[in-house]
Amino acid sequence: MSILIYAESAEGKFKKVAFELASYAKKVAGDLGTTVTAVTVNAGNISELSKYGVDKVLKVNSDKLSGFNAKAYADVVKQAAEKENVKLVLLSSTTDSLYMAPLVAVALKAGYASNVVGLPVSTSPFQVKRNAFSNKAFNITEIATEVKVLGLAKNSYGVYENASSLTEEDFNPSLNDADFSVKVESTEKTTGKVTIADADIVVSGGRGLKGPENWGMLEEMASVLGAATACSKPVSDLGWRPHSEHVGQTGKPVATNLYIAVGISGAIQHIAGINSSKVKLVINSDADAPFFKVADYGVVGDAFEIVPKLTEKLKAFKAQNS
Repeated sequence: MSILIYAESAEGKFKKVAFELASYAKKVAGDLGTTVTAVTVNAGNISELSKYGVDKVLKVNSDKLSGFNAKAYADVVKQAAEKENVKLVLLSSTTDSLYMAPLVAVALKAGYASNVVGLPVSTSPFQVKRNAFSNKAFNITEIATEVKVLGLAKNSYGVYENASSLTEEDFNPSLNDADFSVKVESTEKTTGKVTIADADIVVSGGRGLKGPENWGMLEEMASVLGAATACSKPVSDLGWRPHSEHVGQTGKPVATNLYIAVGISGAIQHIAGINSSKVKLVINSDADAPFFKVADYGVVGDAFEIVPKLTEKLKAFKAQNS
């Protein structure tokens, strides 16, 4: 059972999820005695993928694909899968991949399992473990189709170097003009910051911060930690922070290694969207805030006192270990 991954990139640079997907695929390929092929779109340094076990890369370069288009990208992955005669296609759980995964599955007449959180439980029959009920439970899903599509949950496997000898091949799939009938007029991109999608750590703020003018202390902490900043839905609704930073079930779901919630009470929709994070630290002046019930660590107190002191401690620790 050969394996194909779609290695996501942005502005020519691979996203962290591409390396996690490659690491996962390499392990599965080793268990199955097969190889890993990646398909890339307008990516730059292809050789980076060899560090994580990719054996072959199908390079797609096209100006028509400079902006993400779910139908067109799904068709590229479908044609790559057919070209390589693969039986297992792996995608990540970014917004783009979640959008295109069902289209890929339909095109390949494949069974699709999303939110996969571990290596296959069994390969005969083929079974995988998945998050369910807003990350409150797991289920074991069996895929019986000849071709299978998996969507790997972010930060569920990790990134592991496993160098391979890489071959590269230019790939020119046929592009259907009808797929480009919807045009993207403009996009908003955050530059110079760690993005929520790639972050191992997220520092998130809520209405307890009282106003947008107080976000500087969270940004400073995030800078020390190499983290992304985020916010709750009420904060983005009030216009204190951009909607691109809204995390939760109705915003961007996150599955970070560390999630720091400052001044967020913990509405069920917010918790559902961040519950896959491995460690949750909550700072809130309200000892009865619902967030404390799911927190791994909780600090009851004034965020305006705690956050600056914590940031100074982190700076000192970083200086001692640099």
